[in-house]
Amino acid sequence: MRLVSPEGEQIGIRPLADALSMAQDLDLDLVEVADMANPPVCRIMDYGKFKYEQSQRAKESRKKATHVLVKEMKYRPKIGPGDFDTKTRKVERFLGDGSKVKVTIMFRGREMQHPQLGRRILDRVAETVSHVGRVEVYPKQDGRNMIMVLVPGQATRRQREAAEDRRAEEVAAETAATAETAEQEAAKTAATAETAETAETAEQEAAETAAIAKTAENQTAAETS
Repeated sequence: MRLVSPEGEQIGIRPLADALSMAQDLDLDLVEVADMANPPVCRIMDYGKFKYEQSQRAKESRKKATHVLVKEMKYRPKIGPGDFDTKTRKVERFLGDGSKVKVTIMFRGREMQHPQLGRRILDRVAETVSHVGRVEVYPKQDGRNMIMVLVPGQATRRQREAAEDRRAEEVAAETAATAETAEQEAAKTAATAETAETAETAEQEAAETAAIAKTAENQTAAETS
């Protein structure tokens, strides 16, 4: 067998009897550590101490392995400033405690037509807690809800810039939509005014026609008499 000393140094190839004798002389154990090797590898060691150290390392490893909890916080698209601050403080506390947080925007009815409102709230939440949490799953639609997942840890510069870009795009899209709606309303108002003007003109023409007819009737009556 290939023999290894208690300090981990290579002793060389030794017969089993010699290896056992060396271990006994040191009041230690002879332990096979690589039975598949050719020749097998054995080490002289205190086997009891070795097993104890192994168990301690395993215990430390289990202690360091953290079980991450996932919390959830729900918002509405038209949430007020007070409720937003209260809920976001809870999100901040969850992240500070080491938990993941699933942030959910709940849409109802016609609110589904304005997903940008939900994304805006999620971006505000991410920005507010960026000192303790960062985005792991970016905002995405999930049925009638929109979700985002935050994890403990500061947001990176790249994530903050991406959030700012999304907000700028949403503001531009909303501004364009508002302008289009205003244009449509203006066109509708103009059409209504034109219709009213046409009706007034027709009414005036009818009144003139009636006056002419009345005058003709009076003349006919005068000639007859």
